[in-house]
Amino acid sequence: QVQLVESGGGLVQAGGSLRLSCVVSGSIFSINAMGWGWYRQAPGKQRELVAVITSGGSTNYAGSVLGRFTISRDNARNTVYLQMNSLKPEDTAVYYCNAPAGIKWSWGQGTQVTVSS
Repeated sequence: QVQLVESGGGLVQAGGSLRLSCVVSGSIFSINAMGWGWYRQAPGKQRELVAVITSGGSTNYAGSVLGRFTISRDNARNTVYLQMNSLKPEDTAVYYCNAPAGIKWSWGQGTQVTVSS
């Protein structure tokens, strides 16, 4: 079993920054050995994948966040991060981490990000 605990969300003004964290625990030897993704779900919308880091360290982003968000990981801390800069009201959502493709782990509770205009 793998547990995912997201944190770091909050209320921020447009143009501000937040750094989200996802602590991974359970039956994973090394978070570097697999890819990770950050997802978000806004009210009334489907969950979308916004950032990916592969096992090799390559990163990919949805067009809506490209140039503003950065995904990274710290294997020693079993933590995946999402640095979010230049936040916009349309970034308001609950953010989750999980595998970027294929079978997903059980979803964590997510962390709420609210961006005011």
